[in-house]
Amino acid sequence: MLKRLYAIVIALTLVSPVLKAQEPADSLTVAGVDTLHLASAVSDSVLIFRLSALNPIFSLPFNEVVRNYMVVYSEKRGANMHQAMAYSSYYFPIYEETFRRYGLPLELKYLAVVESMLKPTALSRAGALGQWQFMYRTARAYGLRIDSYIDERMDVEKATDAAARYLKALYNTLGDWPLAISAYNCGSGNVNKAIRRAGGKRDFWSVYPYLPRETRGYMPAFVGMMYAFSYHFDAGADSLAVPVPVQVDTFEVHKNLHFKQISEVVGVPEEELKYLNPKYYNDIVPGSGGTCTVNIPEAWSEAYLAVEPDSLYNHNSSIYLTDQVIKDIAAGSVAGGGSKTCYTVKKGDTLSHIARRYRVSVKQLMSWNHLRSDKLRIGQKIYVY
Repeated sequence: MLKRLYAIVIALTLVSPVLKAQEPADSLTVAGVDTLHLASAVSDSVLIFRLSALNPIFSLPFNEVVRNYMVVYSEKRGANMHQAMAYSSYYFPIYEETFRRYGLPLELKYLAVVESMLKPTALSRAGALGQWQFMYRTARAYGLRIDSYIDERMDVEKATDAAARYLKALYNTLGDWPLAISAYNCGSGNVNKAIRRAGGKRDFWSVYPYLPRETRGYMPAFVGMMYAFSYHFDAGADSLAVPVPVQVDTFEVHKNLHFKQISEVVGVPEEELKYLNPKYYNDIVPGSGGTCTVNIPEAWSEAYLAVEPDSLYNHNSSIYLTDQVIKDIAAGSVAGGGSKTCYTVKKGDTLSHIARRYRVSVKQLMSWNHLRSDKLRIGQKIYVY
């Protein structure tokens, strides 16, 4: 059993936002920030001084683009930035421990804020998922498990470890942190293409005009986020009410276990289990396929430990965990219970987006709706079971 502090208020994030993969979470579009002149309560001379005091590995020369992102994240973001700062008291130590293990700069932790505002279930319309916004192929390439039961892009520890390895590989390839950070957004191939178009120059601002448009503001956004976290008290966030940490215990599970079994036997509200364990699709911890873990609020730990394991695993298993249910989930042909729902496709929707919305897999959606490809059209009906 592992014990840790979970610095998150459950009620705030039971429903995850839809984020665009190429945009900083909850911000103006990259093009908008790049072309505006934003008013600031802080003079340019103070902004320049503060920027120079940041980690020089990640700092960029002061210009209008960098200035705009500094202002956006420190003065214009309101509740979402406050919430991210509150979450950081829990997540940043996890990131820092991981980055130390790989010998990476600790300041890379701010990249997750740009990507997802530190929300573990953040989903882009392109299908990037989790705090580190991994696309499916990249996640699989870095060893994250994604199947009908589990999506480890929403496992904070494992996704952070994968992000660290990916960032280290990008830096080893490009030899420059601003370029490596840009490549995290658009891939090393696009950055190398931009370097060639820049005549072989490898400094960020020489390469900047040749990067994909949606990537140009990514490194400036990172610097703006680092600045905002470093100087947020000066920007009026000193009244931030940080949520009281919720203590969480982590238990090993050696057989298949449904959230409803835990809720009905132990008493833990099912919604809390779903929130604390977002990586499990179909609300099933697939312990029969190998040891898994489940996070339980510390307030319920004693009750969980008091239950005989067999009585927990066997409770209503004939309803929630029949052989047919397990077989159908593995085959992607049916979800673990529930009624039929019809979803109408809207502009920008993807199967990944719809799957995350209803906590099912893309494979299941394709099977239920007899789809041969993942292409959707506006107005199309998608059935979820």
